[in-house]
Amino acid sequence: MKIAVLGGDGFVGWPTSLHLSDQGHEIHILDNLSRRWIDTELGVQSLTPMDSIQERTRIWHQETGRRIHFHLIDLARDYEVLKRWLSDNRPDAIIHFAEQRAAPYSMKSDRHKNYTVNNNVNATHNLLNALVEIDLDAHLVHLGTMGVYGYSTVGAAIPEGYLPVGIETIGGETVKQDILYPANPGSIYHMTKCLDQLLFQFYAKNDGVRITDLHQGIVWGTHTEQTRRHVQLINRFDYDGDYGTVLNRFLIQAAIGYPLTVHGTGGQTRAFIHIQDSVRCIELALKNAPKRGDKVKIFNQMTETHRVRDLAELVANMAGAQVAYLPNPRKEAAENDLVVHNEQFLELGLDPITLEQGLLAEVVDVAKKYAYRVDRNRVPAISAWTKDIAATIEHDPEGKRLKSVS
Repeated sequence: MKIAVLGGDGFVGWPTSLHLSDQGHEIHILDNLSRRWIDTELGVQSLTPMDSIQERTRIWHQETGRRIHFHLIDLARDYEVLKRWLSDNRPDAIIHFAEQRAAPYSMKSDRHKNYTVNNNVNATHNLLNALVEIDLDAHLVHLGTMGVYGYSTVGAAIPEGYLPVGIETIGGETVKQDILYPANPGSIYHMTKCLDQLLFQFYAKNDGVRITDLHQGIVWGTHTEQTRRHVQLINRFDYDGDYGTVLNRFLIQAAIGYPLTVHGTGGQTRAFIHIQDSVRCIELALKNAPKRGDKVKIFNQMTETHRVRDLAELVANMAGAQVAYLPNPRKEAAENDLVVHNEQFLELGLDPITLEQGLLAEVVDVAKKYAYRVDRNRVPAISAWTKDIAATIEHDPEGKRLKSVS
């Protein structure tokens, strides 16, 4: 297939591009490289040194003989350029990663909130609009988030996208209907993913666009089979308080002798998936596309759930690290349970990678190798969800916030 990977320079987009290219697909990355500019804005860099996208794709061709094509396009702002590219190239499938992906970044200020909404919602709508305008029947696979469901405890397992409900008619009968699981976003970033859901529902119903929406858990790990092939193919590794995912942050903190920072009680339960499973799920989704006229196909792209404090203890025991409990900058429940259905991917043959000590140690080894690149002042999470919360969090660049160490 000819596949367009939107946001293919990012944390999940890059290993996905390599994985699909390795299978013989013709891969075109469309990206505005905004994630690299955000690094510059925040004054932080990926733990792992990243070459330019042009150099990365050159090395891939050198190692495999396969080409990955790069196109500098801003999906949210360059609608006509995007439409023309799609019309000229007419890909068979489109994988949409091209959204600002960090909840803390989306909550930093009013400017960051506006940027996240404008970038994410416009990118998604521009893409859908262009597909209809040029009559391109490409399968759209979107990387969403488990966060659309929220993290409240309802005492029932979260279904894969749709909730069967019974509605009482005027005549007193009960009719059954599948509705989108009620959205409950916990940040501006998560809200944009909820808006994506509604856009997908409309365009699938109104125009027959074939769409798969992947509600993904928190990704951990750094290597995939393809990124191991050459040091310059390595994936990015974020450790800072805005972009570092919780388990990866714990692992690098352990590697550099920094206390593992748990915010609040650590009773927040989250869904997780290894980066290798993430790219495998995208492959499975591509192979099982909905038909034209079908409703949006929704998968829960996760393999296991864990409480944050349990993860911290797991990593602390493995690496001999300390755990620090800090004020929580997020507005969320202190404790929640999370039970998630993910049978669809399992039925399609996914053999999940779980939190085994060997893989955790592998990530720590990567972190130790590049520890000299860490700015310790960037480790704590300080982007607050409200002004009241911000007022309670003392920002200390020297790390003296780490007071209650266990």
